Amino acid sequence: MFAFSTCWNSHRHTDGQALLAEVRALGFEYAELGHGTSLSLLDGIQRAVADGEMKISSLHNFCPLPLGVFGPAPDYYLPSSTRERERQQAVRHTLRTLECAASLGAVAVVLHLGLVVMRDFTMRLVQLCAANAADTPKFQRLRNKALVVRDRKRQKYFDQVCRSLDDVVPRAKELGLRLGLETRFGIEEIPNEDETADLLARYGTDVVSYWHDVGHAQIKEQLGLLRHETILERFRGQTAGMHLQDFRPPAFDHQPPGCGEFDFNRLAPFVTSEMVLAWEIHPQWKAEQLAAACRQAHDTLRKPATV
Repeated sequence: MFAFSTCWNSHRHTDGQALLAEVRALGFEYAELGHGTSLSLLDGIQRAVADGEMKISSLHNFCPLPLGVFGPAPDYYLPSSTRERERQQAVRHTLRTLECAASLGAVAVVLHLGLVVMRDFTMRLVQLCAANAADTPKFQRLRNKALVVRDRKRQKYFDQVCRSLDDVVPRAKELGLRLGLETRFGIEEIPNEDETADLLARYGTDVVSYWHDVGHAQIKEQLGLLRHETILERFRGQTAGMHLQDFRPPAFDHQPPGCGEFDFNRLAPFVTSEMVLAWEIHPQWKAEQLAAACRQAHDTLRKPATV
């Protein structure tokens, strides 16, 4: 199921029906509601869905936005927070997203799960990559230090994530929704790949799934932390969807296909008909730059998956 995320155009609209009409004009039958979707857009979105103008594949938490928040804010409340009030707010707004998803006929909700509170090593490593210093001892020392610090500090934050999911997973199951744990690009963020595996084992893959973000995974690949093929093979059969985008080094993600350097042939062996494949494109790009490029990429991704 190919979809197009409203992260591209939600900021330009005050009417949800017009918002989805613009996505439909790109040639998409399905839309993913991005984490910049305001409550005021929901009435129009509901009309468009009820009238058969558009189908909703998935929602990206938090959707709708919490009241008083006026821009994309997937990390406004952290499920990993050791401040209990914030963690409870993250749960409350996630449950609200689940109810919205079910009312619109979506099949999945994409989650960010928070972070380990520590120094931001990732952006410094990205800067070293940009300076062609990824093969230097300095880069290796800094990356190793980041992983050691994260491992030392992670447990209390991961425990909070589990507390949050303990509250969220049962409701998702009741509503027939899948929760997609999105690839994070930062070393500091939760979950890393081993934590994703732990969460899938803990909660079961009938509800909790991996969600592959091409841009985030590519940043981690540049940092020498993973390869797309390795993680997609690890979670083969446990992946609910992907956020598709092209990528230009050192960290320019959310590009239209053909405007970066990513080879979409790398994904084709792992794509299945059950996945939500949602394009997440930066708002700067114009409609005329998107439709044909996405269609061409779809042909690549439709190659039969190997088993």
